[in-house]
Amino acid sequence: MNERTDDTWRDSENAKKFLNEIAGAIPLEAEQLDIMMRLISEQRNEVRSILDIGCGNGILASVILNQYSNARATLLDFSDTMLDAAKEKLSSYKDQVRYVKSDYGDEALDKKLADEKASFDVIVSRFSIHHQSDERKYQVYQEIFNLLAPNGIFINIEHVASKSKWVNKIFEKYMIDYMYDSYNKKGKVKSRDEIAQEFRGRHDKDANVIALAEKQCAWLSEIGFVDVDCYFKVFEIAIFGGRRLNRS
Repeated sequence: MNERTDDTWRDSENAKKFLNEIAGAIPLEAEQLDIMMRLISEQRNEVRSILDIGCGNGILASVILNQYSNARATLLDFSDTMLDAAKEKLSSYKDQVRYVKSDYGDEALDKKLADEKASFDVIVSRFSIHHQSDERKYQVYQEIFNLLAPNGIFINIEHVASKSKWVNKIFEKYMIDYMYDSYNKKGKVKSRDEIAQEFRGRHDKDANVIALAEKQCAWLSEIGFVDVDCYFKVFEIAIFGGRRLNRS
């Protein structure tokens, strides 16, 4: 069993804090979602099945279902708080969505979903897989590859490592500035120093096991994904993934 660092997300209060305060203050969220949809629409004229790993509040599945309204989605998370938030966001799609409570840190994805011989046209994840050890990350990417349908696509919106402490320092300032602006727009009274202190001392910091985007792209290519690339990157926020051409 891999050593776990993500137990903090089992706490409902920590999950609620993320949903209420952090999720809406992620830089360039609209641009990230646009890039995700451009990748999907270029690969698939039709999307019948979606898997959202570590679904959080279900934002990725909701955006995909908005364009592919006949698709069916499977949302997986180990947090009841996150799954409840996703159910609320996707309430209008209730007959098309199933929710799976599963801890994929210990439970293989392809085994968990093998009971239905599931395969998915699109598999997405957002700020989730980076909580796993590098060993488990690699295994998760293999399991994702096994679950992709022919001509399926995997897209990971992720927190990745900087190549130096200098770049990490810039990223932290960028995040603090962005969160400060976001709080001001919402009318919340917090100084930049307060936000900086909260960000640097955040409860989930030790849960992050971040790896270079380049390293993870190399893993995907080794596993068998094609057209692997980092499609978007701003400091430590990246979108990377690849396609599976066949099931052989």
